[in-house]
Amino acid sequence: MLEYIADFYCHEIGLVIEIDGDSHEYSFLYDFKRQKEIEAYGVTFLRFSNEEVKKNMFSVLLIIEEKVKALTE
Repeated sequence: MLEYIADFYCHEIGLVIEIDGDSHEYSFLYDFKRQKEIEAYGVTFLRFSNEEVKKNMFSVLLIIEEKVKALTE
């Protein structure tokens, strides 16, 4: 059992959404290791930067919508 906290997690479709802020600039290796451990359980990751969410929310939402559709088909 893993003991990580994700920004958003949907158990029903096995989707994690991470929004990376400034604190993630120095934790690339930790984030990569953590993501791989979680993906080993069949979980899909979507990762966005704060900047993407703030400046391009429409595109972020389209990506999330497409991934949800793919995972529910």
